[in-house]
Amino acid sequence: MAVVGLFGRRLAVEVRGGGGRHDGDFGVDVPVARGVRACVGTCLPSVWWVVVAVGCGWWWLELVEDVFCGGSGDCMYFAGDWKRSGLRVCQAQVVSSSTNHVENPVGFPPAALLLLLRFHNTPGFHRSIHDNSANTQVSSNTTDQNTDLTSARISENSEKLCKILLSNHHTLASLDPALNSAKVEVCPTLAISVLKKLSNAGILALSFFRWAEKQKGFKHTTESYNALIEALGKIKQFKMVWNLVSEMKQRNLLTKETFGLISRRYARARKVKEAIEAFETMEEFGLKLELSDFNRLIDTLSKSRNVERARQVFDKWKNRKFKPDIKSYTILLEGWGQEHNLLRLDEVYREMRDDGFEPDVVTYGIMINAFCKAKKFDEAIRMFCEMETKNVNPTPHIYCTLINGLGADKRLSEAVKFFELSKASGFVPEAPTYNALVGCYCWSQRMYDAHKVVDEMRKCGVGPNSRTYDIILHHLVKNGRTKQAYSIFEKMSDDCEPSVSTYEIIVRMFRDEERLDMAVRVWDRMKQKGVLPGMHMYSTLINSLCHENKLDDACKYFQEMLDMGIRPPAPMFSNLKQALLDDGRNDTVLILDHIANRGKGKQKCWGLNMELFTPESSRAVEEALWHLDALNRN
Repeated sequence: MAVVGLFGRRLAVEVRGGGGRHDGDFGVDVPVARGVRACVGTCLPSVWWVVVAVGCGWWWLELVEDVFCGGSGDCMYFAGDWKRSGLRVCQAQVVSSSTNHVENPVGFPPAALLLLLRFHNTPGFHRSIHDNSANTQVSSNTTDQNTDLTSARISENSEKLCKILLSNHHTLASLDPALNSAKVEVCPTLAISVLKKLSNAGILALSFFRWAEKQKGFKHTTESYNALIEALGKIKQFKMVWNLVSEMKQRNLLTKETFGLISRRYARARKVKEAIEAFETMEEFGLKLELSDFNRLIDTLSKSRNVERARQVFDKWKNRKFKPDIKSYTILLEGWGQEHNLLRLDEVYREMRDDGFEPDVVTYGIMINAFCKAKKFDEAIRMFCEMETKNVNPTPHIYCTLINGLGADKRLSEAVKFFELSKASGFVPEAPTYNALVGCYCWSQRMYDAHKVVDEMRKCGVGPNSRTYDIILHHLVKNGRTKQAYSIFEKMSDDCEPSVSTYEIIVRMFRDEERLDMAVRVWDRMKQKGVLPGMHMYSTLINSLCHENKLDDACKYFQEMLDMGIRPPAPMFSNLKQALLDDGRNDTVLILDHIANRGKGKQKCWGLNMELFTPESSRAVEEALWHLDALNRN
């Protein structure tokens, strides 16, 4: 059972402008059309950039406004890189408004998790050095074609590298030669794409990271370091995370976003004290703390189910270290809303108004969402009417919240009314709003009407996406219509590729039907597509294999889980050990316990310190384990 061990000048380009809104993740504003400045690093003198600009026109950095938020509230934005006339730009960096440090290089999404890239094109848009010089303009069609070709190449190479990593996860010694055999030129955009795909596989992410930095002419960027920190933080390898921070400091790559990531991973690991200390450590690294950083910390604590501690931090530092703004209060409002604690929600709401802040559209959205979650739909509608009375225009997000809430409560007619009101308000149809309506019909078991909405989405060019299918499949499975669910799953690729959550729905469906062969078949298809399963999917499959007494397969997937650095949950680990004991494989269980407890100090049961394991010791344990299994079977 292997546990793999440690192994010039800049040209500022204005890309896009527009207003913004913040909803969901209040640590960072979510733009409707955000103004971004991209600084492209190059070793060429400035004069050559002028020649390139005049000869070829400006490179258009396509900002993907299609946001995948899911249920977690984590939103991702992606941009392309370019290749034209032999010139390839693999790195774009966002310049922070609050610090002189250069922030994250813009990358591509983790296609292994979403397997869906949809670029939002802006027809007829041109950019030139001189507005009056038509000769320097590049048609958007030509640029879009180049962007599409480059993004397709990045996506293809990213998938190729991930498949190599997944197929060689059990043997570190062969990993570097296997990656070298791909003959892929690594650039920052590609590295970030691969690392984000491996966000649930910390060990593989670290292996790829170290291989990439050996490639000629390649240097990691802030965002690639941050992607690795995210992956290692998920498996609680905080010592390694701080080692990476030291590397970043030496290379002048540290930003506030790095510390924000670390605080979030600590908070989600229920290490609240360490999360706050990571925030305070920023000053030791020469980064000045500002109100936005304070808001990010209390947002991190609130979203990790530590809203009481977030409130304590707020009270401790309010008007001492920071003077709160309306966003500070809306973060706490959202936190108490997620906890369904309307009493504390009202307390913060009154304090906010006493401090001179009137509710804005974001505040109303949070209040409406909180009432919907608490099933106080009449209060939510009252708040909506109050908005209109005060001439605060509702956003599509607010309409979506009401449609979702009323639909789940089977108040279908009222939900449809708000959908029609949304359309009448002049908003361009959005996939989340349509998905909410699909969910309404599904809750009322009117699947025919749900499919009619899907047809309308196709006509409007806004989907359906994998989330649409997840909603339909969830309700079909819930109502026992598994044959229809599998049929729709088989055909959904005509519209979009299944996401990891889609595969999880189908695998669980077959598990519940005790059709393990079909569950494994779907699993294999998912792996062939390059989609990386998460902890919950592994747990589902391994527990099912234990139940069916297919312990060899259970151990195989358990090994795969460890090799990729995914932390097995304690209940699943106990279940596997008990199944092995019941089958008389006592020696196997002893080795498992030995592996689990080799961390330092109190790091027990997969709180592993991977620096303690060498590739040789990992392979030795693996060989010993399978040898003992063979003896037990004989």
